[in-house]
Amino acid sequence: MNDQFRELEKPLASRKRDVVLMAMVTSFESLRHPMKSELRQFAELFTPLFQASSDEARRQAVAALSQCDYVPPAVALFVASQPIAIAAPFLASSPCLTDDLLIMIARSQGEAHARAIVRREALSPGVIDALVGLRHVKQRPDAVTGPADRPKAQSASLSPSADAQAQAPASRPDAAAPSRSEREELLRQQIKQLSGHLNRPGHDRLGLRSLTPMQEALLVRFARTRESSHFASTLCDVLTSSRWLAERIMLDISGRQLGATLTGLGMNGLDAAYVLTRLYPHLAQNETGTTTRADMLLASLDAAECEDRIEAWLRADSYTYRDGEETEADHRPVAANAIPTISSAGRPRPRERAGLRSRGR
Repeated sequence: MNDQFRELEKPLASRKRDVVLMAMVTSFESLRHPMKSELRQFAELFTPLFQASSDEARRQAVAALSQCDYVPPAVALFVASQPIAIAAPFLASSPCLTDDLLIMIARSQGEAHARAIVRREALSPGVIDALVGLRHVKQRPDAVTGPADRPKAQSASLSPSADAQAQAPASRPDAAAPSRSEREELLRQQIKQLSGHLNRPGHDRLGLRSLTPMQEALLVRFARTRESSHFASTLCDVLTSSRWLAERIMLDISGRQLGATLTGLGMNGLDAAYVLTRLYPHLAQNETGTTTRADMLLASLDAAECEDRIEAWLRADSYTYRDGEETEADHRPVAANAIPTISSAGRPRPRERAGLRSRGR
């Protein structure tokens, strides 16, 4: 590696870029716990250097990054989307690839990338289900087109003996053609694949705004202790919105807006019902003996409509608070029993107090 650093002094521009790329990757690899500024700087410099380097340098850089525990998400997505000849070691062994990222790469890049992902030592059940659902099946051309459908130029170049051999299987279509049951099974599998693409399962939230396990645990905890201020702070962090929007959602005492928010974020139904019953006690009343009002409210909500409603609220919130115009006073929680105080500028001066006393007499 020291020899590669020495090569920076050589006049060859192309070799310089390769050496600079390897030096940057090596220095980043030596960081045990990189800070946010270092991650951001690496993400900004890596892409242009990677694109300007040779294929050999790219493969070496990707092989080195595949052993790093901390890689910026943008860089991980960029490397995983490269051609399979470069991205294969990164897809097969990188520990920084999340399940959502693996599923997205397998769905968008094709069969070769999916096969590289399959070689990973440990795969979560969600990734396995997604890979099985893709069903990258390669059909042989001979199974789709029979000997009679071959191009005329190819048939013209065949000798008479080859023509006789080619006509022999054609005279027996039942032996080569799939049976009716096989065709029905193939059609059934194709319909299932189309249904899986159109009707996404509820647990597949790739590309949607979702709660992390930590955020969901915090919301449940603050709802259990009825700490509405901390609940609003966590909710605005989840939505990446202003605190005003989180408080506006919680001010709806019917609980419908908060229920729509939790449904749109993908919270578990039992946890969402528990949160609603703790923050709005009237929703804990049983209507049919076993079903509470919170359960009935959540059952009446549609997940897709709730997601659209959240996006509409966020757009309106971004129009109201542009580029961080929201002040710190908007984020400061206000207690319900707070007593208004008078600032020193609004207090009467001693001479004025004396005048007030004399007038009162």
